[in-house]
This record gives sequence, structure tokens and C-alpha cells, in this order.
Amino acid sequence: MLRLGIDIDGTVTSPDAFVPYLNKSFGKKLTLDDIVEYDLTKVLNITELDFWKWMDDNEPIIYREAPLAQYAKAVLDEWKQQHQLIFISARRKHLHEITNNWFLQNEINYDHIELVGNHDKLAAVKKHEISVFFEDKHDNACMISEEHNIPVILFNTPYNQDPVPKNVIRANNWLEAKQWVNHWYSTPQTV
Repeated sequence: MLRLGIDIDGTVTSPDAFVPYLNKSFGKKLTLDDIVEYDLTKVLNITELDFWKWMDDNEPIIYREAPLAQYAKAVLDEWKQQHQLIFISARRKHLHEITNNWFLQNEINYDHIELVGNHDKLAAVKKHEISVFFEDKHDNACMISEEHNIPVILFNTPYNQDPVPKNVIRANNWLEAKQWVNHWYSTPQTV
């Protein structure tokens, strides 16, 4: 049984979940392909203060209505009997009820959900003794892989295209992630 550490936003939820809200609020016509940086202040040309005000106003509804990433539910449903599903997210702690409700509404099983409140997930990965992590944020994937010497599946998006170390594996969707995990853990490997 593996202890799977799984980010939520852009990983279990569709990476374009924010796009309609950004377009509406900022009068843009962005698509996911236009978001080539994780830092939305640069994409939108706004200050950090303005971004966090926007997040305070919009985060609850975005997280409440976020669509699932393609194949996420099918793969996670299959894994729920085989592995521990530990969701570790940068979401802020006051969003715990909205997050739990989203998991219930989408019938996503979990063993634990931890909202760390920032992008530093290293302590949570260590605390939960994660075997493999699933992420969409490039620098998180690299840090987790290098600090904990575990494989990290990085879900391919336009905003995470920088080079990656050898233990960070790109996947275009959950079926590819599943295929990699099944193959990797069925043959002896050294990380």
C-alpha cells in the first residue's frame, strides 16, 4: 500500500478552473494556454495585494464549483482500495469546510485532507510519509522530489514547463499518472 500525496487545485481539479473567473473579473479572454506562469499577478499585471483581495472574494466559489480533472475520479476510485489517499493542498485553512463539501459532492474518497495554507508542503509530505506525490506547481514538484527523494508526478500544464529533475515525471492526465505508478511500483526501482 502506497501513501499517495495529492495536491488538489490543478491536479484533482481541472487546471483551467480559475480561467472563467479571471476573465469575468478582469475583462480578459484568457484560455489555459495563455497562462504560462503560475504567478497570476504577472499574467494579469496586478499587484500582490490586488491578487489576494481577488482571491479572498473569489476563492470560495471557485473551489466550490471547480470541475474535476479528466480521469481523476476514475483513477482515485480505483486507488482507494489499494493505497492511502492523502490530499495536501496550499489552500488556506479557513476553506476546509468548502473543501470537504467539494470532496463529498464529487464523491472523491480520501484518508486525510490537509490544507497547509501556503505552497510549502515539505513538512506535510514528511509527516505523512508520502511515497509518491502528485502536483501541478513546478517548484513544489522539484522541491518535494529533491528534499524527500520520492517520485513526483507533475501534471503537464502551460504554467509548469521549466526543466525538471529525474524524479519528477510529467503526465498529461490521470490515466498516464496511473500507468506510471503501476509500472514503477511493479518493477524494482531505485530513486
